[in-house]
Amino acid sequence: GVAATDQIVAAVRARRVRGESLRALVKAEIRAILAGVDQPVAGGHTPHVVLVVGVNGTGKTTTVGKLAHLIKESGKTPLICAADTFRAAAVEQLEVWATRAGVDFIRAKAGSDPAAVVFDAVAAGKARKSDVVLVDTAGRLHTKTNLMNELDKIRRIAAREVEGAPHEVLLVLDATVGQNGLSQAREFMNVAGVNGIVLTKLDGTAKGGIAVAIAHDLKLPIRYVGVGEGIDDLIPFSPDEYVDALFENKW
Repeated sequence: GVAATDQIVAAVRARRVRGESLRALVKAEIRAILAGVDQPVAGGHTPHVVLVVGVNGTGKTTTVGKLAHLIKESGKTPLICAADTFRAAAVEQLEVWATRAGVDFIRAKAGSDPAAVVFDAVAAGKARKSDVVLVDTAGRLHTKTNLMNELDKIRRIAAREVEGAPHEVLLVLDATVGQNGLSQAREFMNVAGVNGIVLTKLDGTAKGGIAVAIAHDLKLPIRYVGVGEGIDDLIPFSPDEYVDALFENKW
């Protein structure tokens, strides 16, 4: 982002460094921007409800499956809710991921009310004593008002069932989209209360510089990054590892 770049350039000019010192300073500035927006995730409520949102084509549904696997590997019990009632293929894809991860799965009939599915899933999570309920919402363009309003309804239903829910609203962004990702994030923040980002496709040619712009301009933390197609290829975001990879072109 332009604003983040300006901040880094200003820091470099103020210090007047060159060579390796310049490299170290730029890395430190980027690291500080990324680490500065990290926030603790609200805890204390069971189940912990996570809404996963985004536009189509970002890898949102596969991210939900990988996140369920990651949560299970940490010793907690996740439940996946397929609230995308528009695309039968998305529900089937998610069910495959749930089976691979070995976690509970709640689905609805095609065309049913997504908010009602979320209600059922949260109720099931409470009854089964699930630690986390992961809700995969329908992919939607941030410019479509009716679909964005549907997200608001889902949020209200979740809040009625569990205090403080949804406790996390994760926006899945394709790392290769550049500035358009910032526009998406702003709209989803306004309507869906996004409080964390999952950055996918960091295994491609893009270095994912959008992470710096998101942190600087929107003050949103990056929670996870997708670095491949496998079930283990979603990892918690580390500012240190990210900055090192940015400069060494690992991703």
